[in-house]
Amino acid sequence: MSQSQKFCGGSGGICDALCDDSPPPPAPAPPSPPPSSSRRVSKAWIAFCVVGAVGGFAGLCSIVYCLVFGFCSNKRVHNSVQPNISAAAAGTGADNNGGGGGAAASGSPYGSPNGSRARGLFRRQLSRAMTRQRSGPSSFKDPAEEFTFAQLEAATKGFALEAKIGEGSFGTVYRGKLPDGREVAIKRGESGPRARRFQEKESAFRSELVFLSRLHHKHLVGLVGYCEEAEERLLVYEYMKNGALYDHLHPKASAAPSPVASSWKLRIKILLDASRGIEYLHSYAVPPIIHRDIKSSNILLDGGWTARVSDFGLSLTGSPEPSSEESRSQQLAVTTKAAGTVGYMDPEYYGLHHLTVKSDVYGFGVVMLESLTGRRAIFKEAEGGSPVSVVDYAVPSIMGGELGKVLDPRAPEPAAHEAEAVELVAYTAVHCVQLEGKDRPAMADIVANLETAFALCEGSDRDRGTGAFGNSSSSASLSVTSMDRSGALA
Repeated sequence: MSQSQKFCGGSGGICDALCDDSPPPPAPAPPSPPPSSSRRVSKAWIAFCVVGAVGGFAGLCSIVYCLVFGFCSNKRVHNSVQPNISAAAAGTGADNNGGGGGAAASGSPYGSPNGSRARGLFRRQLSRAMTRQRSGPSSFKDPAEEFTFAQLEAATKGFALEAKIGEGSFGTVYRGKLPDGREVAIKRGESGPRARRFQEKESAFRSELVFLSRLHHKHLVGLVGYCEEAEERLLVYEYMKNGALYDHLHPKASAAPSPVASSWKLRIKILLDASRGIEYLHSYAVPPIIHRDIKSSNILLDGGWTARVSDFGLSLTGSPEPSSEESRSQQLAVTTKAAGTVGYMDPEYYGLHHLTVKSDVYGFGVVMLESLTGRRAIFKEAEGGSPVSVVDYAVPSIMGGELGKVLDPRAPEPAAHEAEAVELVAYTAVHCVQLEGKDRPAMADIVANLETAFALCEGSDRDRGTGAFGNSSSSASLSVTSMDRSGALA
């Protein structure tokens, strides 16, 4: 210290710090330790739990949504394809095996007016939301198989004459058996000197392939596969054991007796099946499909007598059903060259080339008259006589209250409710063959009427032999009050 004084003259400020004997200041406190790792893990675990709970809840909601709306929508599709009959015939069921009888409500020949209107509104509201489930590419249908020409030639034993079972819109149909044992019907486009222009054959082939590849319904013929080699065009269908309705209504002299000829109930069941198939094309296919060739030879019957509509070679897509009630009767039409089969072709379409779904309704009306009378669409009443249409033959008698005069004499006299059912079918057919499409019913109304008629036949099985035509108080008798003398809806 003594030596330091000589250097610390003056104010001594420089040396104050060096000469200060006070203890040094305390060292600064160490920084606080970071949060423990256990606290970080706890927050991460809480976040994980929250996210997991939210994700699990969302997944559970998705599963519940798929279960509820998936299964329920499928059920609604099935019921919409096969509409319930009117309230007056409630409890009879919508399928072909439904029991119970009942009469349709009075006032309209197409069942309960309120029920029909409500069903129409319900269908229009649901159709757009459910089109893919009903008939679009998402329909539950196996893809069509592609066959070689050699495979199909072997299946038909070289397209032998004895394998021939009919004619289609663009070729000949043969019965065949595939190597795996499946029985099929094979339609081969005509070739050789009798062939149509290749473009026409190609168009018919494409039409059937496109439509049947995307459509799947109990009452439409099923497509198994196809063959396309060079100029050969073949389509392979499910084999229909009992052939076409035409063959049962107009059998060859050597043919065995058919149960169709002796049963009004079976005839009505076949008509009901076919009407459901056509309704599916009109109301649930997207876009709607107009068949253009509805006739008895295009209604095929499987081993259980279930009817299926076939031959889509002339089919076209039509315009969707208008959403407003006022514009339904002014539905947009397809303008195209008339095509179809004489006797079944819509006069409005033939004359004006104005094609709508009501053109199919006319053809189906002819099929109904054909089924009731046993007469061909065009026939001769006497040898060498002039051709007569079944429409001109049957409608005047039906409108005059003389239905029994034109009924197929091969069938037994209808009894009890069965007579009412036949009357209902007859009056429905009269509406279907009106000259103007706007006066014809929609297929949904035809289905409802045929369901009622079939239910009446079920009831007739329980009291057969207790009634006939003439004084019934059925829905069919009541329906005549809703028609003017020209057959149009009053």
